[in-house]
Amino acid sequence: MISLDKLIVIIPTYNEIANIEKMLVTLDRLHPSLNVLIIDDGSPDGTANVVKDFQQKKTNLHLLQRAGKLGLGTAYIKGFRWALDNKFEGVITMDCDFSHEPEAIPFFAQLLGPNDLVVGSRYIGGIRIMNWPMQRLLLSFFASVYARIITGVPFLDSTGGFNAYSRKALTSINLDKIFSIGYAFQIELKYKVWSLGLPCQEMPITFFERNEGKSKMSRKIIFEAVINVFRLRFKKIIGTLQ
Repeated sequence: MISLDKLIVIIPTYNEIANIEKMLVTLDRLHPSLNVLIIDDGSPDGTANVVKDFQQKKTNLHLLQRAGKLGLGTAYIKGFRWALDNKFEGVITMDCDFSHEPEAIPFFAQLLGPNDLVVGSRYIGGIRIMNWPMQRLLLSFFASVYARIITGVPFLDSTGGFNAYSRKALTSINLDKIFSIGYAFQIELKYKVWSLGLPCQEMPITFFERNEGKSKMSRKIIFEAVINVFRLRFKKIIGTLQ
């Protein structure tokens, strides 16, 4: 187990004014010793300003601001580098919209000690997705099936965003070679950690559809995921994956 004060939760944001204050208050109430890093992509709705106000009373809340909407993958990579530079032992990735339960964070911390990757899985022991339309649920489920078939990765849920990575995992892969920008980033990072033979474990989580704000999913993001799964497999075959 890694203690919460040695971990940092990274939350990318873009126009999350409806959720950010509630999320910060909830994390502080549940896990006051937990470090939190918000990476805001120039949200015009003032998301970053809410974080700055909250920083006045929370020394373990951090903010990185970027000039514009540059993609989920690049946001996380920036956050990973910051976490490594600041000597954190592990990173938890999660969304700001309460689709991921903050109450589950200690379970990730517990499993991250003996494992270098803990995958939050919506599909272990049945489907744990609340309030999604059937079309989106099937798209997500079969995307993970597709990734398993093409790459051989064993995870039932390779596309989800609620995960934990050890410092060893993040320093073992070449962050400069991460090529996925959107949600395909979730597949790529898991696949690269698993391909190194590092210990990994899936953990059941419950996923909730957001109540506030708008989803960032688009056809472009879906297309990227379809193509990049093949790119990952090809790079593995020719020995250029890492």
